[in-house]
Amino acid sequence: MKGSKGYDDSIKGGALFGELPFLVTAAHELKSPLALVRQLALGLESGTVSNVERERMLRQIVLTSERALRLTTDLSRSSRLEDSMFDLQPINPQQLCEEVAHELYPLYAARGREIQVASHRRSLLVVANRDLLRRIMLNFGDNALHYTDSSAPVELRARVHDHGKRIRLGVRDFGPAVPNDTWRRLQENLGKDTQVLHSRPQSSGLGLYVASQFASAMHGEIGATRHRDGATFYVDIDASTQLSLL
Repeated sequence: MKGSKGYDDSIKGGALFGELPFLVTAAHELKSPLALVRQLALGLESGTVSNVERERMLRQIVLTSERALRLTTDLSRSSRLEDSMFDLQPINPQQLCEEVAHELYPLYAARGREIQVASHRRSLLVVANRDLLRRIMLNFGDNALHYTDSSAPVELRARVHDHGKRIRLGVRDFGPAVPNDTWRRLQENLGKDTQVLHSRPQSSGLGLYVASQFASAMHGEIGATRHRDGATFYVDIDASTQLSLL
């Protein structure tokens, strides 16, 4: 897939990260939000903040807790994938993107950021499990918010891929540029060890690993395309021809 402005650097794979040491990586991912919640709670306990600041801190505690809860729920769900049966059904990916954007809107608004869904004239259907696909897109949207350093809106998009055989659902973020050698090194090491992606030292890659497990359970795959001003993280899912169900 060609990235914007001439790039053609894609990462593909049903499982981008292979086997990860879950206890270590889960602790890494959860430490930051838990530390922030503790810091905010201690600030409230001091009783020295104004009413306006108190409302802001309470809101941030709620939003940060929700993000941590999503990760722990996804980890629990991924650990039971092999023992579970997931119903696959025709789903409108455009509609699902809109639902995800609506769910993430409070998080984005709290940080003064925008999230939007690209319009698509053509009716699309994928064969997927709604809950797993939704969790993948929430994961991508969550990451885009925390690692975007631009005022440009994060965009969710669904489009036809692989000559109509698959549908690609992606989240375009605007993080720091990744040098060529760094991107190639990431490609070479994917699936072998925990990866710090996209110049994002706060992330262990656990969220993307979980997303890859969810995608594999639906016969899909996730990947990323580099741009000069960020990246698009995506999931490719089999297309359905049952458009009459829309």
